[in-house]
Amino acid sequence: MTELGPVAWPPAPIRTERLVLREPEARDRAAIIELFTSPEVGTYIGGPQPRDEFERAVPEVPRRRPGLFVVDLDGAMIGIVTLDRRDAERPGHVRPDAAEAELGYMFLPEAWGCGYATEACAAALDWFAGALPSEPVVLCTQTANDRSMRLAAKLGFTEVERFEEYGAEQWFGVWSSVTPSG
Repeated sequence: MTELGPVAWPPAPIRTERLVLREPEARDRAAIIELFTSPEVGTYIGGPQPRDEFERAVPEVPRRRPGLFVVDLDGAMIGIVTLDRRDAERPGHVRPDAAEAELGYMFLPEAWGCGYATEACAAALDWFAGALPSEPVVLCTQTANDRSMRLAAKLGFTEVERFEEYGAEQWFGVWSSVTPSG
């Protein structure tokens, strides 16, 4: 989040059964470049970044910012999970003042299909619910992204609406720690 309010950042690393959610470190630079330049990862987010430009843009120690977690498996970065404020100009909101927390995630293709995204996102949502109780979290994904649609359902997001954005149909859902999730 660009503004976490009263939440201290960074939190202590979040440990799950198999993963650690932590701040980016210098050792993550190559994996970050791979993540953002991967054609597979870029399929539903506007395509991959040009590798040479991205390599020049990423500092030796990747930028740390509130809401950005590196997902670490056995000492190596396999993805990222973000909690950012949703831009008020974009479609899809559940609060009149907009600025909801929005869950985002990207994982390297070799980490797909192992349940890591579910485990990491659930841990980030649990942390968020403890830090900012009763605040809703939103998620937006292309309806064509079957994996992301399944992940949203597993995490307990409920559909609010669908709309066209970036030339594709988007699914927009909400999660709340104060209502039971299915």
